[in-house]
Amino acid sequence: MPILLLAGLALFWGLNWPGMKIILGELTVWWFRALCLLAGGSILLALSGLSGNRWRLQRRELAPVALCGGFAILGWMVFSAYGVSLMPAGRASIIAFTMPVWATLLASPLLGERITLAKIAGLLLGVSGLGVLIGQDLVILRQAPVGALFMLLAAVSWAIGTILLKRFNWQLPVLTNVAWQLLFSALPVTLVALASEPLPDLAALSLPAVVALVYLFLFPMSFCQWAYFKVVTLLPASVAAIGTLMVPVIGVYSSHLILDEPVGLAELSALLLIVGALALVLLLPALSARKTGTPTA
Repeated sequence: MPILLLAGLALFWGLNWPGMKIILGELTVWWFRALCLLAGGSILLALSGLSGNRWRLQRRELAPVALCGGFAILGWMVFSAYGVSLMPAGRASIIAFTMPVWATLLASPLLGERITLAKIAGLLLGVSGLGVLIGQDLVILRQAPVGALFMLLAAVSWAIGTILLKRFNWQLPVLTNVAWQLLFSALPVTLVALASEPLPDLAALSLPAVVALVYLFLFPMSFCQWAYFKVVTLLPASVAAIGTLMVPVIGVYSSHLILDEPVGLAELSALLLIVGALALVLLLPALSARKTGTPTA
């Protein structure tokens, strides 16, 4: 099940990137963030209630939910919003997906997870793949150091949120947990949008933008948010984080298909490197456990 969820994450979060590019041509950044958070949180909370789950938070759960959401969602949203505004979005997304590096490093002292040779090799392959995607454009980090710093903070914030999710002993259903994290994060983002940007004219959006927005509401902001948190509960935090490395590759190839952006040898090389990384940390341990009859961690 975790591998299937990660495959869904790679596909739907990957398609998120060309969708964002379409929408942000017609909608301001903060209102886009606010609408996505409100829609995703509302959809998941409704699904949780309809599924018979407990959808109300107990008082003792408020602080852990707010803390996790503050790092995994709000910190990510705020830092990445500033980062993307100060450097090219494609380069910003690559820095964002250094998150598995920080999650793996933090998981060792905070969660007691072992940093195995397979994880190290997988990280090296995965980061090499991301580096190939950037290529000569790594020079942009020197040209936009503040933007790169914000994206690095976004990646670290996401990693800390992942670690915190594993650290707490949750009695709350995953659907309810993620829904409230999204809704808590929506409050400050919406306040910033109200204070800094004009109200959006949703009726003026083009059909492609409307389709992309609905897609983002249903999949990246609903299914993917639930699926990622579910994977974190099923796998070690470092392995779950490394499992997201396929997302930017899918983003590159889907942008080629949808937006006609160029794809060449660098993209193919990155794909092979990242597939190798995922095989090391996900497929090989699963196959080995199946042969020996031991459960996977």
